[in-house]
Amino acid sequence: MESGLLGQLIRFVIAGGITTGLYTLVYSPLAGLGITSEQVANICGYLVAMTSGYLLHSKWSFRGHGAEASKTSWRFFTVSLVSFGLNTMFVWILTDDAMLAGPWWWPLVPILFVTPLVTFALNRFWVFG
Repeated sequence: MESGLLGQLIRFVIAGGITTGLYTLVYSPLAGLGITSEQVANICGYLVAMTSGYLLHSKWSFRGHGAEASKTSWRFFTVSLVSFGLNTMFVWILTDDAMLAGPWWWPLVPILFVTPLVTFALNRFWVFG
């Protein structure tokens, strides 16, 4: 792995950890305490994560990677929609009564381990590439 890619990966993991942590801090009390449905909690967490993620990744994780700012905004938003779609699918499959009907926290497992891998690849090669 080249040092540029390794550095980006390390920065992405740190920034992504912060972003995912913020998502979890919003989603968990809303869904876990039954304040709202898991899907509404997912939307709220997504909005916080998307905003913080763009700032962290554009200013730090992928800084100087070469893409011009006019391209990164709409591409980042598109990748964020992919991320939101994945997370929504995980929430739906794992918590919906018509599917697995698991507890509110089940979707956090793939949200923490699958979604970040997909978004790293898309951000690295398409958004900031």
